[in-house]
Amino acid sequence: MIDPAKIRKDFPILSRRVRGKPLVYLDNAATTQKPRAVIESLVSFYERHNANVHRGVHELSEEATNLVETTRAKVASLIGARHAHCVIFTRNTTESINLVAHAWGRKFLKEGDEILLTEIEHHSNLVPWQMIAREKGVKLRFIPLAHDGTLDVDSARQMLSPRIKLIAFSALSNALGSVSPIDKILAMARSIGAKTLIDAAQWAPHRPIDVRAWSCDFLAFSAHKMLGPTGIGVLYGKEDILEAMDPFLGGGDMIRQVFLDHSTYNVLPYKFEAGTPNIADAAAFDAAIDYLRGVGFDEIERHERALLGRALSVLGSMPEVEMYGPKDLDRQACLVSFNIAGLHPHDASTAIDLEGIAVRAGHHCCQPLMAKLKIPGTVRASFYLYNTLEEIDLLAAAVSKAARFFKKEEAIA
Repeated sequence: MIDPAKIRKDFPILSRRVRGKPLVYLDNAATTQKPRAVIESLVSFYERHNANVHRGVHELSEEATNLVETTRAKVASLIGARHAHCVIFTRNTTESINLVAHAWGRKFLKEGDEILLTEIEHHSNLVPWQMIAREKGVKLRFIPLAHDGTLDVDSARQMLSPRIKLIAFSALSNALGSVSPIDKILAMARSIGAKTLIDAAQWAPHRPIDVRAWSCDFLAFSAHKMLGPTGIGVLYGKEDILEAMDPFLGGGDMIRQVFLDHSTYNVLPYKFEAGTPNIADAAAFDAAIDYLRGVGFDEIERHERALLGRALSVLGSMPEVEMYGPKDLDRQACLVSFNIAGLHPHDASTAIDLEGIAVRAGHHCCQPLMAKLKIPGTVRASFYLYNTLEEIDLLAAAVSKAARFFKKEEAIA
């Protein structure tokens, strides 16, 4: 069982005070804090191993290359990939999805084809497909949101057709916390021969992944949402599909031979990693993976379930609070999305911040979803392995204080 008090000692920033109060960090869906092991790994790289990778024959270059490739192998093992060369390093989940949209979509989609997305998608899994759809004459269709904040799978089944060439969806909603029926969606894709892309940005920090068991074609996630550094993301793709795709970017290291009038391309994964990569952050991601494995994803999920249960209970009992999403421990994970009656989410979050509590406010890069819900946005509190039940109670107290204060101000006015 996770002992948050013990874990918190590994995170230097959690000893900070904000607004004169101990920091309560509940913005983990945006980015997580970093354990000392990750921070020290970054420092160690720049102090001991700093050099460019792959083409150098001197010792520092070989050390830097080994650090990056060790992390690649560790990522492959983490997600159950058969080959490390099917793991492509990008800047983030957004770039990973853009890579697929441009390198796969441009080559294999044609006019009249369809892409099936969902109404809960982050802009990163929507805008790239809009761009390709305009360019290629492709139609976008959307699995609708059910009344309970989950995806309407029955409606999705009615939408299936051979024209759908790709189903791209979030495994876990960053705005509602709703868990997608991954196995059902993947089975639907297989039934019509469509490729699949899973946006696992919110799933990967909290739950195990097995790409072979899922048999998804693409999977994308970011290191910074799972204790790692910013600026390093992952795209996994099935080997035969990656081999068939053209490079996304041109330049150094993604080539085999260059002539004045043409070039031949490098092997996987380097075909998709043009230029100097984010070497230091790739190396430090290794320490983040070790930390998460040391704690264990089963333990992380069990701990977060307790946090979510407390949050749903205390916030759900407040008449001034409206909550969004399933509000069900079996269909929701690691975050709550809510509004305080009469308050814009930005004002509510500002009031909560005055209590030293960091939450996120706004549309969470899900403007179409917010439009469907007919709200400008929400307050989002998202949890991770270092959060405590006491912090959930502090959040509830801050919400109650904000509601009372603004109600009093309204009465005075």
